[in-house]
Amino acid sequence: MVTRRGFLKTGIAGAGAVAFSPAMISAQVQEKNIIYRTLGRTGIKVPVVSFGVMRSDNPSLVKAAYDKGMRLFDTANGYLGGNSEIMLGNLFKDFSRDSFIISTKVKSPTDRDGKPTDQATAERFMETFNVSMSRLKMDYVDILYVHDISNPEFLDYKPVINTVKQLKKEGKIKYIGFSTHRNEHTVIDAAAESDVWDVILTQYNYRLATIPELNAAIKKAASAGIGIVAMKTIAGGFLDRERTKPVNAPAALKWVLQNPDIHTTIPGMTAFEQVDMNSLIMEDITLSDSEKSELVASIAEPGLICSGCNMCTQSCAKNLPVQDLMRAYMYAYGYGNPAMAKSLLAELGISGNPCSGCDTCTVNCLRNFKVMEKIADISRLGNVPYDFLA
Repeated sequence: MVTRRGFLKTGIAGAGAVAFSPAMISAQVQEKNIIYRTLGRTGIKVPVVSFGVMRSDNPSLVKAAYDKGMRLFDTANGYLGGNSEIMLGNLFKDFSRDSFIISTKVKSPTDRDGKPTDQATAERFMETFNVSMSRLKMDYVDILYVHDISNPEFLDYKPVINTVKQLKKEGKIKYIGFSTHRNEHTVIDAAAESDVWDVILTQYNYRLATIPELNAAIKKAASAGIGIVAMKTIAGGFLDRERTKPVNAPAALKWVLQNPDIHTTIPGMTAFEQVDMNSLIMEDITLSDSEKSELVASIAEPGLICSGCNMCTQSCAKNLPVQDLMRAYMYAYGYGNPAMAKSLLAELGISGNPCSGCDTCTVNCLRNFKVMEKIADISRLGNVPYDFLA
């Protein structure tokens, strides 16, 4: 577990890096009070806060964010059953194409170890990509992420890698990236050795920011010229299942931005108040002592977000994808989005309670999650029709 002293030390060091690092200053441009950072070798200068359009299909909300100065809008083929991409396509069809940045994601089927399955074909990847392009009504996307890579072996999987390289050559995508939700430091470290990847989208938040392996991998990739985009910056949004203990969202977002190797963030926004709050952070990432103290105090809580330590993978008697199941739990109770949780369960092939038959749980959890209890809880969604979750 992260100690209070270690947490504070990391935060203070990060704040110092932002204030005094020459490399940071050279990559950060002040214009109209908005703080910009350069997204690695892409050369794109982006505000430190971008828009994660995962849970919103409200064009007025996105337009409000655009008017506030946000320019990168992140979506995916599967978000809101495709409505996220459709909304962005309808909104931006009359905008100058160089006035905004779009990133989307295409997932290729993998097994529980993150290795490609027989279904991970170039044809299937292209079919999904073409659906996204049709929804977006665009000739190209700025960033295409290969979605949810958790095994370094996938970074060399030729059917997909050759496909995205060809798309870049044809001008249908400008930059190639991947997203990662678990085993992040191993995957990011391996990607830094390759010249394929222009951008990496990784989960990163104050509950993970003091893990030395993750910070080292991010620094290595950023030093290699890869743009780093942070997601899940609010660490699940709440500390409890009942949603009575919210994470201090502005403080959590500013904490992430103390790391100069994080070039932009994509917090999800579903309300105009959140757009207003995040637009202020675009201009001032100063983390106050009181905000720091509140984050420190919240670390004592187990929270809802998995730390990705892999202890569970090694100790589960049934070899269940525990980290992904904990992510589904966070989607349902942290994000308040059971439909997204159900979709993830379907991807994992989970039906019924996979822990049934186990008298006691053998999983050791760094966060002290009651893993068997959480899995029994979230797996119930498998029997609930999507119509009831919309």
